[in-house]
Amino acid sequence: MEAPPVSVLPITGGTISMMEYLLQGSVLDQALESLLHRLRGLCDNMEPETFADHELVYLLKGQQGNPFLLRARRSLSHPTVPWHLRYLGQPEVGDKSRHALVRNCVDVAASHSLPDFLNEMGFRMDHEFVAKGHIFRKGVLKVVVSKLSRILVPENTENTEPLSLSYLVELSVLVPAGQDTMSEDMRSFAEQLKPLVHLEKIDPKRHM
Repeated sequence: MEAPPVSVLPITGGTISMMEYLLQGSVLDQALESLLHRLRGLCDNMEPETFADHELVYLLKGQQGNPFLLRARRSLSHPTVPWHLRYLGQPEVGDKSRHALVRNCVDVAASHSLPDFLNEMGFRMDHEFVAKGHIFRKGVLKVVVSKLSRILVPENTENTEPLSLSYLVELSVLVPAGQDTMSEDMRSFAEQLKPLVHLEKIDPKRHM
C-alpha cells in the first residue's frame, strides 16, 4: 500500500533548518497570574496569543542507536490550519559558555494526512498530549506558558487530565547557526522573571 500524499512547506521564511536556543522552567498554578502580569510588562504584546494544540510524538526504531523522533502538532482551536511537523536534533549542552540549550530544529507545515503518512512510512506513535496556554514575544524571543495534559482515551482530545499542578515555561529563539550571543540575551531576559520562575538550561537526557 502506498503512503498517502502529504505536502510540506517551510515555516520560517524558506529556511527549514535552524538552531533553537532554549531555557525551561515551571510555575505553580497559583502563581500563573503573577507571571502573566510580569510578562505583559516585559514583552511586546501586552495581550498574549492563546493556543490549544494536540501533539503526537512518533518514533522510528532502527537496527541500532537511538530511535528517530518526530513531533506532529495540530491546532484544536483552528482545525483548518496546517499541521506542524518538527524534528529536534541532539542538544549541544557541553559548552559551558552558552547560557541556553542549543539544538538543531527543522520545522515544516504539513497537510492533514500527516499522521497516515507517518504510519505508512513505518513510524509509530509513542505518546500524545494536549498543550494549552499563552505565547508572548519580545523581539525575536518567544515565551510559551503552557499547561500539559495527558489524553486518557487515544485521540480523544476532550478527555484529558493535567500532568501536574504547574505550567511549563519555555523561553526560546530560532536563528541560523552561529548566533551564540542570543544565549546572553536570553539569560538577561530570564533574570527579569526571577523569582517568579527560574529558567534553566536543562539536558533532556537527564530526565529520561
